[in-house]
Amino acid sequence: MKKLNKLLFLSLIASPFALGLASCDDNESYAELLTDETHAVNAWLANYRVNNTIPADSIFITVDEAGQDAPYYRMDEDGMVYMQVVSAGDRTDKATSDELIYFRFERANLLYWQKYDTIVWEGNANDFDYTSTSFRYGNYTLPSSSQWGSGIQLPLAYLGIDCVVNMVIKSQYGFTSEIANVIPYVYKVRYFRSAV
Repeated sequence: MKKLNKLLFLSLIASPFALGLASCDDNESYAELLTDETHAVNAWLANYRVNNTIPADSIFITVDEAGQDAPYYRMDEDGMVYMQVVSAGDRTDKATSDELIYFRFERANLLYWQKYDTIVWEGNANDFDYTSTSFRYGNYTLPSSSQWGSGIQLPLAYLGIDCVVNMVIKSQYGFTSEIANVIPYVYKVRYFRSAV
C-alpha cells in the first residue's frame, strides 16, 4: 500500500511538469514565430519573380510586365514589404504630406495559406456596404493613420494616388493591433482621393 501511495504521490507531482513540457511544444517563441513568418512569405514569393531592389527611376511597370505578370519588388532593406504593381496610376498625381487618402483592400493570411493551401480573402474591397478606410499620408502620429501600419502607405511614395498594388506585408509593418500575432498577409489595395 505504501508503494502504491508513493507512486500515486509521484505521479501527481510529475503530472503538472509533464503537462508543462507538453504545452511548451504548442507555444512557439517570438523568434520561432518570426521564422515561420519568413517561411510563409518566401513560400508565397516563390511563385513570382522577385526583384530585390527598387528601380532607379521608380518605374515599376512596363507594358510587358503589367498586372499579375509584374514582379514583386522588395521595398525595404529588411524585406518587410514586397510590392507588385497592378496599375501605377498617374505618377504626376502623387500624395502630399498629411493628405487624406482613402483605400480599399483585401488581404489573406499567409500562414493559413501555407498550412491549408487555401486563400481566404477578407477586407472591404468588394463590399461597398463597408466604408472606405483612410489615413493621413505620412502622418503616423494620428491613431487613425498609424493603425494600418507603415506598409500600407509605402506604394504612394512611388506611384500615383489612383494606383492598384498587391503587397506582401510582414507583421511589423502591418496593422499595429496585430503586430504581436506575427502573421504576414498578402494584400490587394486600391487608393483614392475621395471615399468610394
